[in-house]
Amino acid sequence: MCATSLGPARATSIGPPSATVLVLGHGAGGGTDSLDLRLVTRAVVDAGYRVVLIDQPWRVAGRRIAPRPAALDVAWLEVVQRLKATRLVLGGRSAGARVACRTAGALGADGVVALAFPLHPPGRPQASRASELSAVQAPVLVIQGERDPFGSPRDIAQAVPAARVVSVPGADHSLRCSGGEEVTAVRLGLAADAVVGFLEIVSLQGGRELPGGRR
Repeated sequence: MCATSLGPARATSIGPPSATVLVLGHGAGGGTDSLDLRLVTRAVVDAGYRVVLIDQPWRVAGRRIAPRPAALDVAWLEVVQRLKATRLVLGGRSAGARVACRTAGALGADGVVALAFPLHPPGRPQASRASELSAVQAPVLVIQGERDPFGSPRDIAQAVPAARVVSVPGADHSLRCSGGEEVTAVRLGLAADAVVGFLEIVSLQGGRELPGGRR
């Protein structure tokens, strides 16, 4: 457990010591045991990197409703600031991806991995959160479901041209596919490979410009 001003958070370190560390946060509807986070973690660890999974205080306390974004940022910052890494890549799914984007500058992140970024509330494209993605001054990788009502891969690419966007065919906002668990695992496996490739480039370039992207 990690003490924060908002209560205890949980930081789970998985994998070997590595210069590049991927820190992942969860969404507003669950913890770090979601399928997409588990598959990405497995692929990243198998590639020789360390992953730190952070469960926010509200989740550790057993509450079902997440606090306001500002509170999410506070607890995340307090935990991540204690981590030691030569190259730090922040990430998460949905609300956790937004936290990673909003705090990337303060934490000096070398990259951001956004899983199922909620570009806008369903049916309300005018309430765009693109500014959170575009404000990141480091390479950004977005893994987005093809059927995500919070914003399709095309929506993300159009709103934030600097981001590298990988589409998961047939997937919704949970990054689950209509073909069932097996199809989901295969397609998310390909997305996880894209995360590994992103980390490899960040590791080699130290946060410099990626093909099709920017700092």
